[in-house]
Amino acid sequence: MSAGALRTLAAAYKPVVSVVDPSEMEKDLILLGLVGMIDPPRNEVKLSIQKAKGAGVTTVMITGDHKNTAFAIAKALDIAEAKDQVIIGEEIDNYSDEELANRINDYRVFARVSPQHKVRIVRALKSKGNIVSMTGDGVNDAPSLNTADIGVAMGITGTDVAKSASDMILTDDNFATIVSAIEHGRNIYNNIKKSILFLLTCNLGEVVSMFFSILIGFPAPLIATQLLWINLLTDSFPAIALGMDPGDPDVMKEKPRDPKESFFARGAGMRTLTGGMLIGILTIFAFWYGYYEHGYSPFDDSTPENILIYARTMAFMTIISCQLFYSVAFRNSIKSVFQIGVFSNKYLIGTIVLGLSMQLMIIGIPVMRDAFKLQMLDLSGWISVVLLGLVPLVLNEIGKIFMRYRRTV
Repeated sequence: MSAGALRTLAAAYKPVVSVVDPSEMEKDLILLGLVGMIDPPRNEVKLSIQKAKGAGVTTVMITGDHKNTAFAIAKALDIAEAKDQVIIGEEIDNYSDEELANRINDYRVFARVSPQHKVRIVRALKSKGNIVSMTGDGVNDAPSLNTADIGVAMGITGTDVAKSASDMILTDDNFATIVSAIEHGRNIYNNIKKSILFLLTCNLGEVVSMFFSILIGFPAPLIATQLLWINLLTDSFPAIALGMDPGDPDVMKEKPRDPKESFFARGAGMRTLTGGMLIGILTIFAFWYGYYEHGYSPFDDSTPENILIYARTMAFMTIISCQLFYSVAFRNSIKSVFQIGVFSNKYLIGTIVLGLSMQLMIIGIPVMRDAFKLQMLDLSGWISVVLLGLVPLVLNEIGKIFMRYRRTV
């Protein structure tokens, strides 16, 4: 019965004619039989454990059940594969803390354990660099819940002591909810990271365009009001939309990130640097092309005012186009925009349309155009703005192709 994942109990009775001393109650009993009981795991638990495993999260079982019963349940849930992955409390007592820490990653099931054993298990797992989440519902679970990095108490069956000692409470007492929380947490972190990296890239592009233009002797390609417009409108709205990006369905196929990992790890820093530099260079090129189109150069000492305004308009429209189009590429560092769905983030598409519409508004309405020191572009200028604006997005998508190829090789 134990091997069949049943908790096995013996039932017996003793006939008496008078009050029996407590010390005599368990002597000369007559066996009635054995009873096997099972508390089957929920159907979604096995799938959740497999999903967690794919995400690099190892599930271990800590129970007071018999060793055979615990192993049978663990094997059915794909927690353990062999009996040598099971250890009982008495065996744990034979190990020192150092010995237990060295062996801890070999075990997946801990049976017949006491509250003291649970604390030792959690500490041993943490000592090997693991981030440990511990679940529990009883008063005896409080020490181990408090010792773990993330203590998770049961909201329905959990005691007040367990809930107080925990960091998170499951309102449905369902293990699958923990895995779902991991998935949501990863997506939230990724969205925050996308927004911040996008803002850094855009601001770096503005810095590069202003700094290097002045460094090489060009007039400033953007004036203060234009820079304010860029920061208030075209930077902010796409960044907010990226923070509302739908979750990546493959996020649970990735390994856990190191908690000490830099925000710019895994190529994010290089991507921010190259993207910002590229936007800045394209803006400078657009500024130069605004002069060149009319037969002038930014290095000329005497240039008509209308030529300078036209060149700044080219730079202004180009940097905004680059930023708006490039925001689409930030949705995923590996997958192309077609794999994730061009229109799957309607907020981002909406902000791009809104940004482009407002750009057309300020350049098309004479009052706004004069306020921002802009000038209507000719056909060649509009074509240049659109083509230059698409360059960062296209190059980023080409880079993703090589990154996906490297992953498959």
